[in-house]
Amino acid sequence: MYHHVNSDDLSNDLEMFDKHLEYISNNFISVFPGEKLAKNSICLTFDDAYADFYFLVYPLLKKYNLKAILGVPTKFILQSTSVEPKKRMSFKHNAASQNYKFGSHTTFDELKEMIDSSLIQVASHSHSHIVLTDEGVDLNLELKHSKEILESNLNIKVDSFIFPFGKYNKNILNEAKKHYKYNFRIGSAIQKDFKGINGVIYRIKGDNLKSPDEIFKFKNMLKYRLKALFKRISQK
Repeated sequence: MYHHVNSDDLSNDLEMFDKHLEYISNNFISVFPGEKLAKNSICLTFDDAYADFYFLVYPLLKKYNLKAILGVPTKFILQSTSVEPKKRMSFKHNAASQNYKFGSHTTFDELKEMIDSSLIQVASHSHSHIVLTDEGVDLNLELKHSKEILESNLNIKVDSFIFPFGKYNKNILNEAKKHYKYNFRIGSAIQKDFKGINGVIYRIKGDNLKSPDEIFKFKNMLKYRLKALFKRISQK
């Protein structure tokens, strides 16, 4: 799971990220949920649909012919914008959502273009990108209506949901499962298929990379496998 490139937080340097994707393209096969899996399959996910995804990440995915899921918080998505790319990408991580009217996130027009490439699949990342376990949250708006917004604006079927901040409980998960076949969270564990761990797909954090292959070093892969095993046992 990734967020930005060339931002101030939850980000990667563009040059490092280019090398990272090159490493992935040389060693893995990128897949979408539900597709046939090989031993070296990998699913790439990006949260929040910031403008830098369209201008910086998407060209690299095309360069290396890699598929990715983009988690979209629908409240912040404009139909289109005339704001210059430089300004759209200038907002710091914690200010991006407050400035969505300046095009700090991708637009529906841009999402359509990327979906048409067959390299990008859109997931709901809720409507308001809030902690779903907080008191008073409208789950119908965040889970169901966000899906409806994406499907009606993009003319697609949305089968995946990404929990904002990785926060959920049993009730929220059960509600999400009514609308989505695949539910993703933060978790730093790996799984053999899209059944996930007790119905939730865990993801490895890929922000702030120090080397192109950092995630895939033996000690880290062992840690991810052990965490997956622990979670499977502890949550039974």
